[in-house]
Amino acid sequence: MSFAKLDDLGRKLEALEHALSILGADEATHMAVGGGEKRAEAMSNLAGMYHAQATAPQIADWIEAANPESEDQRLALAEFKRSYINATCLPTEFVERRTAATMRSEQLWRELRAKNDWDSFLPALEGVVALVREEAQLRADALKLAPYDALMEQYDPGNRTAELDTVFSDLKTFLKGFVPDALDAQAERLAKRPRKALNGPYPIEKQRELGLAAMRAVGFDFTHGSLAVSHHPFCGGVPTDVRMTTRYRTDEFLSSLMGVLHETGHALYEQGLPKAWSHWPLGKARGMGIHESQSLFVEMQLARSPEFWEFALPLVHLHLGADAIPGWDVEDVLAEVNFVERGYIRVDADEVTYPLHVILRYELEQDLVNGKLEASQIPEAWDAKMTEYLGLSTLADPKDGPMQDVHWPGGAFGYFPSYTLGAMIAAQQWAALEKTNPNVRSDIAKGDFTGVNQWRSDNIWKQGSRYSTPDLITRATGEPLNADVFKSHLKQRYLG
Repeated sequence: MSFAKLDDLGRKLEALEHALSILGADEATHMAVGGGEKRAEAMSNLAGMYHAQATAPQIADWIEAANPESEDQRLALAEFKRSYINATCLPTEFVERRTAATMRSEQLWRELRAKNDWDSFLPALEGVVALVREEAQLRADALKLAPYDALMEQYDPGNRTAELDTVFSDLKTFLKGFVPDALDAQAERLAKRPRKALNGPYPIEKQRELGLAAMRAVGFDFTHGSLAVSHHPFCGGVPTDVRMTTRYRTDEFLSSLMGVLHETGHALYEQGLPKAWSHWPLGKARGMGIHESQSLFVEMQLARSPEFWEFALPLVHLHLGADAIPGWDVEDVLAEVNFVERGYIRVDADEVTYPLHVILRYELEQDLVNGKLEASQIPEAWDAKMTEYLGLSTLADPKDGPMQDVHWPGGAFGYFPSYTLGAMIAAQQWAALEKTNPNVRSDIAKGDFTGVNQWRSDNIWKQGSRYSTPDLITRATGEPLNADVFKSHLKQRYLG
């Protein structure tokens, strides 16, 4: 009976999640400016209803009394219990304080980042860091974990600093030597074959058609999703109605196309989740690292490979015109989409330098949470690591240093590792896929992605949240997270 009560509760919560997700996606794409106030009111009320139902005290009794009758039910119950503990371990009074502080901090950040004004922003950030330390301890007590591990548990269940420190330290050491090597190899290639200029303008409507064709080719189901435009590309909505967005520039088309392919990776995961368990935590995506691995699998492993462009270059000519990129061949496109350069901004970084941006943040936020670093010391600590890892100084420019991301102003500590984990997991999945399907590259060159998607469906999508992040990686690829696989991928692509 208790299991049936949880099942019924799950359906009610799923309905509220559905409404909130679609309202949120609509707000970012189609809502008129004047609708904002009432939309916020509606979503706030729905979120309140959701929280009240999801954290009701009787749920704990239902979980304890439930008697699972199958392995699926046992796993579903365990994941429901984990989600319930995570939802209820913060007192309402604390959630209200944190929400008010992080909203104010984010608003200040938007205003003061533009002015490059770290000093005025610091008091707000100090307040957020104090609240994050308080939250980390509350979660740690409830989950019986170390404080930073308890924060990471919100984004990637099962990840622990004991394992990640080793993996990231190894990757960091490798990349500090590899970045100069990759830049030297790139300079040699460009000396023989210089980068070619793009031949814009590219009409937005034609770019949209190209993006839709690419989505269709890699497996997006248009009976359960759509593509719109937003300021920042995202993948939202719900698995039965995925709302994907992109943005366009008319002087070039590759950033939009790559953005579309990245978000399609997220969308395919959502569309492939186990439908029978959609109203249980078991049927949801397994954390941000795995989600990011699905988007980066499409964007990095597939869409920056020679085989993909053997298929995609004719698609570009078909939709943008034969003279869209005159004289370009696959090598020219690869030189563009795989261009490496040292830069200040994480979100603009290439595949080679990006992990160093993430590892820097991972190291600093552990020290912030554990009290080894104070918010006032961030600019100097950030500059020291940027100088060591990428040879760039940010001391005189906090806007493009520690003020560049919204995560810390918004209180999202423990999230950053997911980005680089996603890239590493994607490389490991690709290596495992290629072992089981040696013809995968020739299939991709022909525009056949069925084998790729079947492997990902069996090993990742259909699994939902049955296993922790580390367990899912091991089950899918045959080994735990292994930095050597990602390193081999980088060597092959950028030195080969």
